[in-house]
Amino acid sequence: MRPVVKILFEDWADRDLPLPAYETPGAAGADIRANLPPERRAEGFTLAPMQRAICPTGLRVEIPPGYEMQIRPRSGLATKQGITLPNTPGTIDSDYRGPLGVALINLGSEPYTIQHGDRVAQMIVAPVVQATFAVVEALSDSARGEGGFGSTGKR
Repeated sequence: MRPVVKILFEDWADRDLPLPAYETPGAAGADIRANLPPERRAEGFTLAPMQRAICPTGLRVEIPPGYEMQIRPRSGLATKQGITLPNTPGTIDSDYRGPLGVALINLGSEPYTIQHGDRVAQMIVAPVVQATFAVVEALSDSARGEGGFGSTGKR
């Protein structure tokens, strides 16, 4: 059975914009759209190179317990325009009820304008396992051992 993510529109949000949606039958992520406040809808908002900003979605969500929502970049926007997320993936916890905003950064060399209704990111709903943490006197051996970043090399 699929988990149900409950969605509440902000009072000011444009309810005519599509809800997050899977654009193809095999899509893992549902696209999220910029839902700008009324006073910013006509002109959008522009991200200068290296500028970061929170893009409003006009939504609040209730994620079922035992799940999280991961916010990830859209590959086309990232590769073609340099618009990505500075904290990818962003995690929305199941107990968060505030506004859903998407942190964006422009890594491109030109300013980029986000228009009202643009697809700006994608969300993945995934199960979460909470671990128990225990202090021990030693860790078990493994084939990799203490090898860190780049330790497996290229062969």
